[in-house]
Amino acid sequence: MAGPIVIVGAGMAGANAAKTLREEGFDGPLTLVGDEPEAPYERPPLSKGYLMGKDERDSAFVNPPQWYADAGVELRLATRVERIDRQAHRVVLVGGQELPYDKLLLTTGSAPRPLPVDGAHLDGVLSLRTLADSDRLKETIAASSRIAVVGAGWIGLETTAAAREAGVEVTVLEMADLPLLRVLGPEVAQVFADLHRAHGVDLRLGVSVAELTGDEHHVTGVRLGDGTHVPADAVVVGAGITPNVRLAQAAGLAVDNGITADEHLRSSDPDVFAAGDVANAFHPVLGKHIRVEHWANARHQPRTAARAMLGRDEAYDRIPYFFTDQYDLGMEYTGYVEPGGYDEVVFRGERESGEFVAFWVGGGRVLAGMNVNVWDVADAIEALVRDGGPVDVTALADPDRPLDSLLGG
Repeated sequence: MAGPIVIVGAGMAGANAAKTLREEGFDGPLTLVGDEPEAPYERPPLSKGYLMGKDERDSAFVNPPQWYADAGVELRLATRVERIDRQAHRVVLVGGQELPYDKLLLTTGSAPRPLPVDGAHLDGVLSLRTLADSDRLKETIAASSRIAVVGAGWIGLETTAAAREAGVEVTVLEMADLPLLRVLGPEVAQVFADLHRAHGVDLRLGVSVAELTGDEHHVTGVRLGDGTHVPADAVVVGAGITPNVRLAQAAGLAVDNGITADEHLRSSDPDVFAAGDVANAFHPVLGKHIRVEHWANARHQPRTAARAMLGRDEAYDRIPYFFTDQYDLGMEYTGYVEPGGYDEVVFRGERESGEFVAFWVGGGRVLAGMNVNVWDVADAIEALVRDGGPVDVTALADPDRPLDSLLGG
């Protein structure tokens, strides 16, 4: 029998790794450890379908609950890991129990960044990361007439859309000059500012939060840096997330904006691997280390890690992909661009029409593309990004030119 494998982090990434290990023929002891009481689930429904009441709670789970027992996976929920003893090849749980491993996979994910202001501890101050968070937020939206959202990133904007569709007044507070500015740049970020204002959102940009106000226990609003007070029945904090590297760092693994890993998802210890939000892995197509905080990465990356743990020579080279649904806007984004790391944005179609494709171009090649209410083009966009050759921007902007005709320059 093969030596034991332990996976720390029972989210989507951990569950997909466990499933792949069994599908690839691993028949040794396999333990999946998670600190939440829920079986592994996907996160997109938490701010999309489930939060909006369109999907059932069970739809979020990665596998049916019985799958783990049927597959011989020991699922240890509501269990915290104290430390990793790399020399002894053991994971030490809180309470002292030890789990031996031959290979270890860390899928510890990330955690919401707290708001460092007075009042952040008050009741009614919410974040959205777990299924329990989504349950609380659903209840809060149903019971509120007005909420404030701090941070106009993906989570903040999707939460805003859900609240507005439920008839709740929403004020969004964002430090930057536009929502999603670091991710999309000013050319495309304006689309999301216009979208939310068109749906009645009070979008306040370039503002700072000084404190959260409250009565004895419950939040009553947000005090801005200029002294303005924004009243609210609840405050949702979407100020970004931080990779959960505590265990890796304490164990002496290389850490830099996540757990540093190679293209096989192997950390600085050849017997320890990392996948999902927490992995800052070398990408062979992009030629750099990147850490991706999106669903597609948590879905696909662990499969490569699982095969690599079994000795297969496989590298993770999928192009980053994410999506969002807000009101009547559906969007897919394929590629990778660091803030400001492009020369121009080329539009295929008119932004004002609500149906277009935007391409981020740098050094004469397509770095990323985003299709908004235009479908069945994500594969072609990925091919352009992967191709990496020079592109004719005039042809790129022409809706009558098939995207696949632009491959190879």
